[in-house]
Amino acid sequence: MRLFELRQKEVINICTCRSLGCVADVDFDERNGCIRFLIIPGPGRFCNVFGRDTEFFIPWKCVRQIGKDIVLVEIDEDECRRKCE
Repeated sequence: MRLFELRQKEVINICTCRSLGCVADVDFDERNGCIRFLIIPGPGRFCNVFGRDTEFFIPWKCVRQIGKDIVLVEIDEDECRRKCE
């Protein structure tokens, strides 16, 4: 699978059955080339527009399944949420 194909998939948290959005980026380990995190933009500041305060950094080990249209993850959303820099 290419990054372009992964970016088109919606990410669903199976713990809450909530959509987190679509993959925006990935974080690689530069030493071995393995994916460390999927990065998903958080909700917008006002009515889901006008920029973002947070992003979800989802550890690769929390990815449960990648399907044709979605990525299923099992995470605690509060632990995976990070402030945008």
